[in-house]
Amino acid sequence: MKKVTSRSYATLVIAACIVLGLAFYLFKLGHDGADWASFYANDSVYDNGTLNEGQVTDRNGTVLATAGDGTYSYSDDSDVRTACLHVVGDISGNIGTGALSAFRPRLINYSFLTGTTGSGGTVKLTIDSALNVTAYKALAGRKGAVLVYNYKTGEILCMVSSPSFDPEKGFDESDPAYGGAYIDRTISASFVPGSIFKIVTVAAAAETRPDLWNDSFSCSGSVNIGGAKITCSGVHGSQTFEEAFAHSCNCAFAQIADEVGGDVIARYAKEYGLTESHSLNGIEIKAGSIVSGGSDDASVSWEGIGQYQDLVCPYSMLRLVGAIANGGTVVEPTLLYGVSNGSAQIMKASTAEKLSSMMGFNTQYEYGTDRFPGLDLCAKTGTAQVGDGTDHAWFAGFITNEDYPLAFVVLVENGGGGLAKAAPIANAVLQQAVFGS
Repeated sequence: MKKVTSRSYATLVIAACIVLGLAFYLFKLGHDGADWASFYANDSVYDNGTLNEGQVTDRNGTVLATAGDGTYSYSDDSDVRTACLHVVGDISGNIGTGALSAFRPRLINYSFLTGTTGSGGTVKLTIDSALNVTAYKALAGRKGAVLVYNYKTGEILCMVSSPSFDPEKGFDESDPAYGGAYIDRTISASFVPGSIFKIVTVAAAAETRPDLWNDSFSCSGSVNIGGAKITCSGVHGSQTFEEAFAHSCNCAFAQIADEVGGDVIARYAKEYGLTESHSLNGIEIKAGSIVSGGSDDASVSWEGIGQYQDLVCPYSMLRLVGAIANGGTVVEPTLLYGVSNGSAQIMKASTAEKLSSMMGFNTQYEYGTDRFPGLDLCAKTGTAQVGDGTDHAWFAGFITNEDYPLAFVVLVENGGGGLAKAAPIANAVLQQAVFGS
């Protein structure tokens, strides 16, 4: 009798192990099946490591890349091939964030129930290839990044990184003009933000030091903070908080940052996602970094100005200005047409409203509406000193034109002044997006 009981227990244990093993296998299949099927060793969908099925198109159905018979083919238009290189990817997979690599399961048409069908799938992206071409031409061979997205739907309409190259022709890797050509600067790199970071300092001051809003700030071209000289781009005299933001006055913001505190500014940067790594439809985004100046008054001042050790990814700044435009709620960007990535409240609505008003004032009071004809623009420039005698040119913001809720970020690496160099690129792309020209 004891032997029968022992055997029964043993049988139950074996059965339980089989059930648990099957459950674990099914879990892993559901979780990792797409990766297994799209692995390069799968001869049913790859020919010598080259995908042999699938197609990538833009939002309008323009074919950007097609895989078939072990080869890739790209758009017939060389401008489209070059401007869309980073978002589409290259044959050899050097650009791992491109659609050809990141969305392989969709390209092979993988299904949990049927596996791979052998017919391939179509990956429809949210981008407009024509906007990409406009953005790339506007960069005019300079290193940089351009992003535009609909802050109500999350759809990324323009996503361009430069330098780029025609994937059907390649490039001479010894040519210094192509330094970092495989890096997608929109999502895989971070840069000194300069004065666009003052958006964060304003928000931190609005919520923690509201008394500062009634103060006036004097600028004589420089100010001494903690024994260090903080220089400004001009002499602005006496100014209100709003005017100081429009002037992008370093003297005023050095004092404001000193009052708010470096740890507080760093906390707000984290809450707004500037120091976090995000996921764009499964593509990992480069995290920025903000090193607080702590008790060092001069370092805190430079931190609040967007210098010191501040680094920001263009994508993360796009999320932030999109949230400001949308009342403090960020609709997470998406590259896949018809796919939503959700939303989250990252900023108080009252703070977003205040920032929107100030960014609109910038255009009216400082930048000039004639630079942006027909656009209801709210924006902030940035001219970030990078230590080699050059400046990164930034322009970030959004428009509120009816039916065109668009946020944007433009970076021209080592390009000079934000208003002079980055703003015209934003205007060119937005003019086409809104007016078709």
